[in-house]
Amino acid sequence: MEYKVKSDMYCIHGMLSLVLLLVSLTAMASGSETVSFPSADGLLITADVHAPYKNGEAPVVVLFHQAGWSRGEYTEIAPWLNTLGYNCMAVDQRSGGNIRGIDNETALRADKENRSTGYIDALPDIKAALTYARRHYGTNGVIAWGSSYSAALVLQLAGDTPGLVDAVLAFSPGEYFKRAGKSATWVQDAARYITVPVFITSSRKEADSWAAIFEGIGSDHKTSFIPATAGRHGSRALWKEYPDSESYRSAVQAFLEKYIPGKEINIQSEK
Repeated sequence: MEYKVKSDMYCIHGMLSLVLLLVSLTAMASGSETVSFPSADGLLITADVHAPYKNGEAPVVVLFHQAGWSRGEYTEIAPWLNTLGYNCMAVDQRSGGNIRGIDNETALRADKENRSTGYIDALPDIKAALTYARRHYGTNGVIAWGSSYSAALVLQLAGDTPGLVDAVLAFSPGEYFKRAGKSATWVQDAARYITVPVFITSSRKEADSWAAIFEGIGSDHKTSFIPATAGRHGSRALWKEYPDSESYRSAVQAFLEKYIPGKEINIQSEK
């Protein structure tokens, strides 16, 4: 009888510890601060930093949105990544707009200053954001995460600028830059020089549009995920409102844990 009482008490203590951990994770993931820093041409870039861990404790994932959108693409993805042990920085590139009620402040600023806002014009913004993240949050690694056109740009930068990032996740990349005067294999050509781990995914029907890019990646550590369902374009594939989002999240988590794991979160319980 005494053993059962003690055993029940240990179970209660363990459950309370787990509840407190989950409450703590939720609380730290819900907070963010907005920062700004200059691009190469002096345009100020806006970003939301979700960083519950000290620099050096966890890798930082730098999140770039798709065409016509803003850092609002990551309002639920960044907190989820926090719970996996990562700091995050969601960036407004100059090529974008509003999503989920969040304006793209960098795009508004660029428009006011009469600056070009095409896809390719966002390339220095992405490079500046990754450099800023490395300096302020990236002691334990910098992960570039792109969506649609920005997915292609992070792949291009990873190949063109060795040492800029430690891993890449690209959601629906493609050769989107012919109108900007780039060749039909511009991203693929740069991908040959990527040496860091790479993850690529998209909707099911888009897989052919990045197959050659994936095949050409120089890194020995590359992973692709094609959903069994129709899937979605870009990072919104991870939004909880979509029934198949969990399959994407599981694939992302498996890649991250294998190649650049987050801060280990221990559950402490009395024994």
